Amino acid sequence: MRWRRAYEPSLPTDGYRVLVDRLWPRGVSKGVLALDEWARDLAPSDALRHWFHHDPARWAGFVRAYRKELRAPAIAPLVDALAHRAMRGRVTLVFSARDVERNNAVVLAGAIAARARGLRTRRRDRRAR
Repeated sequence: MRWRRAYEPSLPTDGYRVLVDRLWPRGVSKGVLALDEWARDLAPSDALRHWFHHDPARWAGFVRAYRKELRAPAIAPLVDALAHRAMRGRVTLVFSARDVERNNAVVLAGAIAARARGLRTRRRDRRAR
């Protein structure tokens, strides 16, 4: 699992590329992004995005609130789908924020990795029975 800014060139090693922003990145054409999917519904809500406004002082609150949004019944299956895909191969989350350390793709990557670990554990437990 990796993440990459939308303004960086795509690489052959990116695997399955997913745009995880609600809004299309400014000034970037669809062809340049070389996306496999645009997962708008996995992006933070507009209210959360506006509240956070990429303010480092609000990062911890953003992480808590976004993780809560990702556990919502309508969104959790989308996280599961990317976790299953990540278990089969590389997934690159594409985002447009300037801050590469504090953005929604970082939080989402953590949620996907945690979900994949849970799926692997459940699979191992079933085999052990």
